[in-house]
Amino acid sequence: MKIVFNRQEVSNKIAPIMSVVSGKSTLTAVEGILIEANSTDSCTFTAFDLEKGMKITVDATVLEEGSYIINAQKFNQTLRVMDGEEITLTVDQRLIATFECGKSSHKTGALRADEFPEIPDLVTQKGFVVKEYTLKKMFSKVSYAMGVNEPRPVLNGCFVKTEQDKINIVACDGFKLAVCSDGAELKKLEGSDRGVDYSFIVPVKSVNELTKLLSDNDEDEVTVYMSFKNMVVKFGDMIFFTRLITGEYVDYNRIIIKNHKIEVKAQKQEIIAALEKAALITEERIAGSVRSHVRVEVVGDLMKVSAVSAAGSIYDELEIEHTGDDLSIAFNNRYLIDSIRACRSQTVRISMSSPLMSINVEPCDDEEGTELFMLLPVRTRD
Repeated sequence: MKIVFNRQEVSNKIAPIMSVVSGKSTLTAVEGILIEANSTDSCTFTAFDLEKGMKITVDATVLEEGSYIINAQKFNQTLRVMDGEEITLTVDQRLIATFECGKSSHKTGALRADEFPEIPDLVTQKGFVVKEYTLKKMFSKVSYAMGVNEPRPVLNGCFVKTEQDKINIVACDGFKLAVCSDGAELKKLEGSDRGVDYSFIVPVKSVNELTKLLSDNDEDEVTVYMSFKNMVVKFGDMIFFTRLITGEYVDYNRIIIKNHKIEVKAQKQEIIAALEKAALITEERIAGSVRSHVRVEVVGDLMKVSAVSAAGSIYDELEIEHTGDDLSIAFNNRYLIDSIRACRSQTVRISMSSPLMSINVEPCDDEEGTELFMLLPVRTRD
């Protein structure tokens, strides 16, 4: 194989790929990038850590066709340290990869392409087309509530349910729950007679990577291909693919309390400001432990926020609209901040009933119930 490519262009394009390269593995091939030069004017770069992967197409002059694996870290570092803009990469039959740029050259080992793990089909007859911004916005809102290393595997990711004119995305880890709906219009795949109704669970690491890759442009679209075990997202000259979590997701509608007795309306930024002050105490490590809870007291038209630890104490209060009884309740401070920050409106509604029951956080202007963030309180002795 022998190809010539622009150093800076390829360096920029493989930057996202590095996030899906396996760091340490008993399978050496997954620590590398599969380079396939099978056409005259482009080649493809693929990385796959056995859970998620990425494939990109780059412009290149292909002098000799071929397919080989080169260690991703060495490849990336070589591009960064070499001078000049045009690099010639040659891999010979002895599996020696040679990078040449100007008068400098660098040699490293390569592997045969057949050692690369089998990747899923990147094009299927099932799937849908959706706006990039819609997926990015919805994943961003709920991702904080995803489980990490939860005993129930289905909680270690986001549950996605698509319909003709609606997308629901849910995340839950047993302490917090985030539900987001959007009335986005989904399109069928061209030439497919399959509808757009799907239910699947995307793993936490893949959700985080997708959120970084998706664009904020509300005009750009992505094509999502579905199979029983995998999801493939194609945007531009980049393809992201991931294994899905198998299993039935929790019945989240059953655990949401819909008839709370106490309701509070307050300015979102005022609550976050008070909680961020409390974070000076709740996130301070003292003797190896963290006092992470914050106490919230609803008294009349005031919300009192306080925290106490060996590091000190803090108190703040803000004006609210309040209906129902007064209440004193405690939460994990970071969880509460994330739940309130996820609301889209500047005024939030907090519904609660007792110090031991979960609360609901919703935007006040959400008449159709498209966003809901639920949080369990913590038990305290004080």
